[in-house]
Amino acid sequence: MPAFGQAAVMPPVRFIETNGIRMAVHEAGSGPAVVLLHGFPGLAFTWRHQVPALVAAGYRVIVPDLRGYGLTDAPPRVEDYDIAHLTGDLVGLLDALGIERAVFMGHDWGGLLAWQMPLLHEERVMGVIGVNTPFIPHWMLWLHPDLVDAARPAGPTFVANPRVDPITQMRNVYSPDMYVLLFQDGKVADRAMDRDPRGTIRNAYRKDHMPSAEWGSMPAEVANMAYYGKPFPTPLPGRDVLNADELDFYAQRFERTGFTPAINWYRNLSRNWKAGLDLDQTIRVPSMMVSGEHDVVLRPSMAEGMGAYVKDLERHVVPDCWHWTPEERPEQLNRLAISWLRRRFSPG
Repeated sequence: MPAFGQAAVMPPVRFIETNGIRMAVHEAGSGPAVVLLHGFPGLAFTWRHQVPALVAAGYRVIVPDLRGYGLTDAPPRVEDYDIAHLTGDLVGLLDALGIERAVFMGHDWGGLLAWQMPLLHEERVMGVIGVNTPFIPHWMLWLHPDLVDAARPAGPTFVANPRVDPITQMRNVYSPDMYVLLFQDGKVADRAMDRDPRGTIRNAYRKDHMPSAEWGSMPAEVANMAYYGKPFPTPLPGRDVLNADELDFYAQRFERTGFTPAINWYRNLSRNWKAGLDLDQTIRVPSMMVSGEHDVVLRPSMAEGMGAYVKDLERHVVPDCWHWTPEERPEQLNRLAISWLRRRFSPG
């Protein structure tokens, strides 16, 4: 591990028993609790720039490696990664730390998880901050018109049906190489990503490339989000998000776990949809949505309809930012998060 590594930039790791697993957690500060939830393929380390800022602002910051990631346990079964297990881990984490309610701030898949917390465990949630990931009911995220229209510009108008399995609908929209569908169909992607974890992370963590406005004019494999399981493009588009030491740290963690546990989160989309089919999709806790201006998948426009479901919502767009907002634009994200937290959950 580089001397620079996580121990130098994150609070010390401790291990919490929660929901049948041993979870690696970093904690610092005092005041109202804020739990930071990383995405795919991320780690608690994703939030290294947010932790000191939030602590200095007067908050108790809790940052786990989520189930299947980093130093946290990775159970073997696919169904061990459904939304009941993932949210149950967070409830157990709060219980272990003696915390009644917290703000959940999540990026990418961590954002999906953060939005599910007030649907499934509202009594444990003070508020939600979604980073890049909008709330779209019934797991229809990848069936939003902005993505569908780019993938099949010449096809008939498609309207997602919340009563139909999203994976079934996605198979009628995208090519089989679309990354979410590829993850459903065997272990081709797992094996390809595991062969070169450092290359996989570097290929994923890009910035300063194609803005979302140009997405529809890209080749079909780009619009169909065929991101994984293929040779890396040469040269890689845009610029690196991570420096060499940061990239090494991510690579070392994924060399330890492989990518299958993280991919298993995607393999539960149908199960999650079915479990929540008759669940009220209204989010009633104070919420903030922070989008990246140039995120080509989780586009700012996809958050425009959130107000119909998220009753107390504040929205922001970070300029000149792609997908990896906590690491690309940490100062801007910290400023927005702390401003909102102080107005809604003052540390006193």
